[in-house]
Amino acid sequence: MGHKTTPLFSLLSVLVLLHQPSQISDSPSSSSSSSDNTFIHCLLNHTLHSHPINSAIFTPNNASFSSVLQAYIRNLRFNNSYTRKPNLILTPLHVSHVQAAVICGQKHNLQMKIRSGGHDYEGVSYTSSEPFFILDMFNLRSIDVDIETETASVQTGVTLGEVFYRIAEKSKIHGFPAGVCPTVGVGGHISGAGYGNMMRRYGVSADNIVDAEIVDVHGRLLDRKSMGEDLFWAITGGGGASFGVVISYKLKLVRVPEVVTVFQVARTLEQNATDILYKWQHFAPSTDNDLFIRVIIEVVNATQNGEKKTVRITFIALFLGDSKRLLSLMNQDFPELGLKKSDCIETSWLRSVLFWDNIVITAPLEILLNRVPQSLRYLKRKSDYVKEPISKEGFERIWKKMIELRDTAMYFNPYGGRMAEIPATAIPFPHRAGYLWKIQYHANWNEEGKEVADYYIEQLRKLHKFMTPYVSKNPRAAYLNYKDLDLGITNHNGKNCYQEGRVYGVMYFKANFHRLVQIKTKVDPHNYFRNEQSIPTL
Repeated sequence: MGHKTTPLFSLLSVLVLLHQPSQISDSPSSSSSSSDNTFIHCLLNHTLHSHPINSAIFTPNNASFSSVLQAYIRNLRFNNSYTRKPNLILTPLHVSHVQAAVICGQKHNLQMKIRSGGHDYEGVSYTSSEPFFILDMFNLRSIDVDIETETASVQTGVTLGEVFYRIAEKSKIHGFPAGVCPTVGVGGHISGAGYGNMMRRYGVSADNIVDAEIVDVHGRLLDRKSMGEDLFWAITGGGGASFGVVISYKLKLVRVPEVVTVFQVARTLEQNATDILYKWQHFAPSTDNDLFIRVIIEVVNATQNGEKKTVRITFIALFLGDSKRLLSLMNQDFPELGLKKSDCIETSWLRSVLFWDNIVITAPLEILLNRVPQSLRYLKRKSDYVKEPISKEGFERIWKKMIELRDTAMYFNPYGGRMAEIPATAIPFPHRAGYLWKIQYHANWNEEGKEVADYYIEQLRKLHKFMTPYVSKNPRAAYLNYKDLDLGITNHNGKNCYQEGRVYGVMYFKANFHRLVQIKTKVDPHNYFRNEQSIPTL
């Protein structure tokens, strides 16, 4: 037995004291040290006779701690020395490790942050203002594709690229409607609704979920039948991290043609972009459900020396069909864009994923299995929804503001089609009929430093404020997966925070918020599963 106990003793001997932010103290107290010790003892005892947990535990003085922490930080704003670090990172290798984490985290009053892919825009899955540990799901990533039943069971540490690749491995005519960034983790994506360029045909990702597994606040592993329809409803769009730890989702695969068509066409203001966009807003939400045309709006140099600025509008599309049918549709209903056959690329659905992620379309498909994004940057995002068409004069005012601000961009994603047919109460995600398109506001930068960050964030806030007359009202709707702490934040430390939570909750969920609160109060009455924008208890 001696050779088995050595790793345990060596692990405990290198435990550090409770990790404190550098501005508070570099030499933590002995009481916090024992707090960490007892938490780890609890984890070890809970898994002693099942699946050894030692190799899944990383403490701050473990040589790999920093690399494990940084491996899934996708927003460089939260990868700096003054961001509070977790006491510990647990990278579960088995469901029993998750169950132990839930039980022991509560027993020792240590907040749990759950991370799948790390793409959450505000870093709430790996930062906190209170003592916390990270439950990092990246080792739980099995994918079981069953073409006969047209389903796939995927664990929440899987990335979208891995899901797409494994589906296409089994079938050329099946896919799944999800995001266009392959390195996004399934856990956060689906639990917050998730959308992509097939949403006008098939709805959001969470509309296509048939089952799930979750570890609840009591440490029980539940499926749809044992958790009940209320909790299942909540974790398909309401943000899973408010209710438990989602282990896996069972996806309903959708049909895709063997040949799809993509295009990307850009026009500047000098090339009639305003008139084209004015027509796009009437065409894109009402056209054939097989067609999705995203618009990217950004400020660029109008002259070579950069003295004059203009706005460039890029139209990027996925069409679930061949170019002949697409051109016929475009020439008839959207001739203003002037789409030509030479603009169109016919390809497979899987290769269209490469195109949408700005990867060379002929690149090896295995690139989708790469879990690291092509580039990392500092960023801030915000969101809005548009319900009424914007006039040409309105667009021209917006362009003037964007040129004044310079360092911002907007993405318009059209709704309509299947999105308008599914009831607003079907899942927690409520933005359905009556919404023309969703806006994502972008600010990206590459230089570190608080002053630089403050500048870009303020630019984006100014654009968001300027857009107030053109977007939805009462509430001004927002999208949960474009997490934005400007909308409200609650540092509730487990306390009742319904009024604070209602502010952002109604913007994300509208009338569905109250049902989410009721479910939360029932399944997690002491509010263990919480973050800066989680669902509060009553």
